[in-house]
Amino acid sequence: MTRFPVAPEAVAGAAASLGTDPLTLADLLRVANAPGFDRWQEQVRRTGGCSNPIHLQGSTVTRDAATGQVLYSYSTEQEPGGRLRVACGNRRASQCPSCAWTYAGDTYHLIRSGITGGKTVPDTVRDHPRVFATLTAPSFGPVHNRPASGHCRCGTDHTEDDPALGTALDPERYDYAGAVLWNNHAGDLWRRFTVYLRREIATRAGLTQAALKEECRVSFGKVAEFQKRGAIHFHAVVRLDGPEGPDTAPPAWATTVLLDGAIRAAAARVSVPLASAGTYPARSLEWGTQIDVQPIGALGHEELTEQAVASYVAKYATKAAETTGTVDRRIGERSELERLPHLPAHTRRLIETCLDLDDAYPDRMLARWAHMLGFRGHFSTKSRRYSTTLGALRQVRADYRARQERQERGYSEDLDDTEGSTLVLAHWTYAGHGHTPGESWLAASIANDIRLNREIAREALADMPDDEMEGEW
Repeated sequence: MTRFPVAPEAVAGAAASLGTDPLTLADLLRVANAPGFDRWQEQVRRTGGCSNPIHLQGSTVTRDAATGQVLYSYSTEQEPGGRLRVACGNRRASQCPSCAWTYAGDTYHLIRSGITGGKTVPDTVRDHPRVFATLTAPSFGPVHNRPASGHCRCGTDHTEDDPALGTALDPERYDYAGAVLWNNHAGDLWRRFTVYLRREIATRAGLTQAALKEECRVSFGKVAEFQKRGAIHFHAVVRLDGPEGPDTAPPAWATTVLLDGAIRAAAARVSVPLASAGTYPARSLEWGTQIDVQPIGALGHEELTEQAVASYVAKYATKAAETTGTVDRRIGERSELERLPHLPAHTRRLIETCLDLDDAYPDRMLARWAHMLGFRGHFSTKSRRYSTTLGALRQVRADYRARQERQERGYSEDLDDTEGSTLVLAHWTYAGHGHTPGESWLAASIANDIRLNREIAREALADMPDDEMEGEW
């Protein structure tokens, strides 16, 4: 066969047209022409276009426990490269946009079902008192901002994308120690807030705390968000239910007005005392004075719709501290900061403060969480009876994909409906992770197609009544 030389300029041009480089283009062509490419695409599609999939090798066999009949079997021997690729499941958008998008979707449904019902939550939950509350950190010193009226204290009218926003006006007088210690104890502040909230509700209802449990339950779903200044604040849907949760109606005295007052009073009472440590003085950590509480979907608050709240919470469920310009991985040694020339000075000071405070507060693991500016809590949490769980949503998706896989492989019998017990024998080993450059480009293309198709479907469903939409989702 005669081979015709390909000019380097042509290769470079072809790569540029695809938005890649010649080496990636060469690997892309290798992957596309390899045996089993269609199956590889299907695997990647089922991971949602995961950018860093986990590779597994192994097999599984499902037998009828009584007869020994093989009901289903699977082995990776026939897969491309002898591997099965599964999604990494990372919720960080900076690490895996595809898995983060899936996580955001699950969070959306988790929060929304606690507001409107669905996913095992009764629709009557819409009639329960519900508010969207935001609790913030206190001031640790003046920062550059964009006030609603007037100028920043520095005299500048900052643009929305000005990197100076959120940074200290006077770094030498800014309380960096207080900022990272506050972030580090934010989970403790929230826990104490939920305790005081129940006490405040009981007081306003004229009940003891024990009697409150017999009449009302407080449920919530929350997410943490970093402000530009690097301080954590929480957004939460807070709801009042009957004593058994969303299945029971709240008492007549439970109103959004009562809930609003209780939230503000509880936040004002919370404090976490810190003893002096080394050269660092004793201090008391408290919530900031900027507390916002809004009824969800109430008259006069139509703009704060149920869907808007769920979307807002889901948006921040996949973000960490990256919005402040920090790194999305742990910092092993202080010297690593020297290899991060683009790290903003304000963020660098926060990280350095975490490292400085680590010896003074050894039980707080500040150095371990320096990349998170001291914050060590969960970004998304909920009370037990607020709504469904992320695990339940993932299990529904996994069961659906498993049934789909069995049907495509010719196993028409649904194992879920099999009478009697079954015996599953499985053996799996870790075989690596990630993509080659060409695979990465193709996976990103698949992920974009999946997301585009879902966005189109979501827009088509946007105007559907909720009872019809629930079935579609």
